[in-house]
Amino acid sequence: MPEILTPLPLLGLLALAGYLLGSIPFGIVITRALGLGDLRQIGSGNIGATNVLRTGNKGAALATLLLDGAKGAAAVLLARGVAGEDAAQLAALAAMLGHVFPVWLGFRGGKGVATFLGVLLALSLPVGLMVAATWVFGAAISRMSSVGALTAAMSTTVWTFFMARIDMLVLATVLTALVYLRHKDNLARIKDGTEPRIGEQA
Repeated sequence: MPEILTPLPLLGLLALAGYLLGSIPFGIVITRALGLGDLRQIGSGNIGATNVLRTGNKGAALATLLLDGAKGAAAVLLARGVAGEDAAQLAALAAMLGHVFPVWLGFRGGKGVATFLGVLLALSLPVGLMVAATWVFGAAISRMSSVGALTAAMSTTVWTFFMARIDMLVLATVLTALVYLRHKDNLARIKDGTEPRIGEQA
């Protein structure tokens, strides 16, 4: 963890801003705006890009992926610009929690993969790029978005170490645990051989 230098009231304010940014449910906003229905009643009911893809609208899925990543990156960059690296890492965690447990949706949010990648790219571009590449590789080989996400999450602490960002190890471990927590049902389906492939109905 980085040294805590930012005053605690400011840290709290930036964490709240990060949470509120992370809690914006872009998947729901986009699908409703395009008349694609209530995303929570489609496929797996998840609010992320993979489930948006099940509407058949690839553009909406891509927009959801990019915006869910961008909100995480924005939280980090805002906190870093106002304070410093300690605030940036706290805002990263807060944004992830906002996506996974959004107050607007009764604390029932998404699985956090795009936001996870967004905060990592903003915190450390080399680490974020390697984790993103791992996600693409895992998803391409397995044809399962969940396998790509879980593989990428598992690799995060490794890439953090090799990219000499030891100050991010604690955060990387916590974020990875959140990704795995939100994918517990996927892990069970992978084990049973019933996990849907990318583009299939859940």
